[in-house]
Amino acid sequence: MDIQKKLVMTFKSSDDKKVSITVDNPREDLEENEIKEAMDTIIEKDIFSPNGGSLVSIVCAKVVQTDTTDYDLVL
Repeated sequence: MDIQKKLVMTFKSSDDKKVSITVDNPREDLEENEIKEAMDTIIEKDIFSPNGGSLVSIVCAKVVQTDTTDYDLVL
């Protein structure tokens, strides 16, 4: 069993589309204010330009945890 965590930060772009940025294995002690500050900085510095647009506002952020079970099937 393999458990993975990802921080998914979702923004609205200048062309009114939702864009997500995913960070693998976020810190366990990550706080909401740190995520908001990071997202504000991403918008302020205009570092990403999906489809040639800019990220203009924060939509949401969440930590997603997936639990994967592999099966060794002999066919």
